[in-house]
Amino acid sequence: MSNQPVAAAVTLAGVMAHCGGSPVVAVELLVGAIASTPAAPEPYAALAELWQDRRSELKECLEGDGSLSAVLAQAYFLFLEGDMDSAVMALGSVTGARPNVAWGAGPWFSDVRFLDVVSAAALAEACLRTLDNGHDLDTDEMRERFAPWFRALDVVSDRDPVPESLAAMARLPRACGRYEQSLALCDRADAVDRVMWTAVARASTWRVMGDLDQAAAAFEGALLLDSANWSLYLDLADVRAEQGDFAAAASLVEQGLDYKPHEVKLRAASAAYRARLTSSSDDLRALITLAPEIANTTYRNLLVDYACAGPKLPRRLVAKARRIRKK
Repeated sequence: MSNQPVAAAVTLAGVMAHCGGSPVVAVELLVGAIASTPAAPEPYAALAELWQDRRSELKECLEGDGSLSAVLAQAYFLFLEGDMDSAVMALGSVTGARPNVAWGAGPWFSDVRFLDVVSAAALAEACLRTLDNGHDLDTDEMRERFAPWFRALDVVSDRDPVPESLAAMARLPRACGRYEQSLALCDRADAVDRVMWTAVARASTWRVMGDLDQAAAAFEGALLLDSANWSLYLDLADVRAEQGDFAAAASLVEQGLDYKPHEVKLRAASAAYRARLTSSSDDLRALITLAPEIANTTYRNLLVDYACAGPKLPRRLVAKARRIRKK
């Protein structure tokens, strides 16, 4: 037995299960044991025995239960049933909710029965779910906890190299600061077929790394693959603005507006970049009107900062714009 707390939880869960106690409470005990020692095999063995003995009762009890313990147990039960795609997506949801536990260290996640079957599309979706709650994953501790995920990415992307899926997978190592693996997934995807999503993934990785020239080149490549995509024009415009080229930024946003003339982010960026470039009071007023409609406050504040740096703008108008940042 791995340690005394795990042993106690497994023993108590077993007693409850065999004496007619609630299987859900037994599941909660075992998931607590997994959380304390994620790599320990004993809680999983107990879960498997519980699933074998009281499957119909567990199905009824866990159906529709979105608690962490229920979803983690369901992930393992799905693995036992051979539904590897649903299993990994459930694990992704649990990991996204509580990434401070190395849930991927569970023995089944590195089992060849899982890695040889799970699809790239399902693993990619699971990776996105790990990012859903916006936790900071770029730490040594998080990289250690996600090590089983990184190994799974390498195995599955090599076996099932679907470009769109690999591009989505690349977001997880990028969020964890593993930029080489993120770019390697993009290279693997490009070796199969060049698609827009891979170019965007590559551009985003270069941008996080601070290499704006490489990021711009990758976004330009994405536009060659999907020239009617308004968001790509905005992405490239934002990179040009970071580089200080507000003329190029304004021009790119105008091209995006040709495809999505009512998109508030495009309109706000257009006003901000023109205000910075020409010190136009009208453009700054337009930004003041549009900025509250931008849901992403970080991006909204960045546009306000860019615009207010226009060298000849009226001070009172600039002060009015800067008050938006405090809302």
